[in-house]
Amino acid sequence: MKQIVITKIIACFFIFTSSSVFAQTQLSMWYHGAGNHVEGEIVQQIIDDFNASQSDWVVALESFPQESYNDSVTAAALAGNLPDIIDVDGPILPNWAWAGYMAPLTIDESKLDGFLPGSLGRWNGELYAVGLWDAACAIFARKSVLEANGIRIPTLDAPWSHEEFDAALVTLQNSGDFDYALDLGMAWTGEWYPYAFGPFLQSFGGDIIDVEANMADGALNGDAGLAFGEFWQSLFARNLVPGTSQDGADRETGFINGSYALQWNGNWAALPALEAFGDDMLFLPAPDFGTGPKIGAASWQFGISSTSEHKDGASAFIEFAIQDKYLSAFSKGIGLIPPTEAASAMTPNYSPGGPLEVFYGLSNAQATLRAVTPAYVVGGKVFEKAMADIANGADVADTLDAAADEIDADIDQNNGYQ
Repeated sequence: MKQIVITKIIACFFIFTSSSVFAQTQLSMWYHGAGNHVEGEIVQQIIDDFNASQSDWVVALESFPQESYNDSVTAAALAGNLPDIIDVDGPILPNWAWAGYMAPLTIDESKLDGFLPGSLGRWNGELYAVGLWDAACAIFARKSVLEANGIRIPTLDAPWSHEEFDAALVTLQNSGDFDYALDLGMAWTGEWYPYAFGPFLQSFGGDIIDVEANMADGALNGDAGLAFGEFWQSLFARNLVPGTSQDGADRETGFINGSYALQWNGNWAALPALEAFGDDMLFLPAPDFGTGPKIGAASWQFGISSTSEHKDGASAFIEFAIQDKYLSAFSKGIGLIPPTEAASAMTPNYSPGGPLEVFYGLSNAQATLRAVTPAYVVGGKVFEKAMADIANGADVADTLDAAADEIDADIDQNNGYQ
């Protein structure tokens, strides 16, 4: 009799524990970082920690190559097969939200106090995604080069004016010590163009799209846009910068080997420059072309698909992932900017006095979102082509007018993205 009772107790125990395990609901998650082992390990560690921290949810990760990720999400949305958790590139988010791919987050927004603005994905007044890092561009320079040529070293509070910046480029080019005064990174294509060069247009007072007016005409090709376009073309016409045929290897090594006096680049490329030049290395703020210095903002962020049946679980995972220890881990692993001061303090490179601390300040002070509109998906690509054409000598006014017309035609075809 005693044996029978014990056997029943054991059986009941296994039934109870088994039902508890099976009660866990799986959350599917897609990520764009396939092939990036460091990034992948950090994401998987967050997932493992979350899965072990509670008994309601189990996140299962599937990674995609970044080059095909957006197409995979679009195809899945059309087929009704989106995962619960998706990551999204910041400027693409408004389009995915408008298209119905994403649902607003339901996490406690008080936990986002102090996050860099570029790491929060908002559209139409609602929060849709949160990033675990951000990125910032700066002018890479050497203190000794600027001092030898009598060029003022700009600061965050006193950046170069348009005139100072142009004069500095001419002085450096005329020194005869460099192939080019400035490397803009023309070998890089795609999102680099609107991310890196769109803020110059914004600093002139224009934009790819006027979000309030819901049109490109007057923003891209207005007086500010024309002034930007003329200046942009002059950089190439005066041979101050490499053109669109720049070799990718030159982009990677040209500043360090002395071919370029200055370089427009991001914090992800800062450590090799520091290793090469040490205390001589400077990371300078963007110039002020008239309406304040501006740099790009918004990198990859975590959000929830609109078709998820487990939005509460997906939100719980995202809320878990934004702990400072994970923000710091990403920065340590892939070199990007921790989006909070607390996470920066935990990260040697970005902590107070750290070699990359300047980038946190640049992001906090100068970061400017690309046009927050569903039309950006087309507008960014049209802007890229226009910038390349103008660099190659196309008429500035005609090119910007055609680009604005193309963007506005897309907006009209989509009923204003309402």
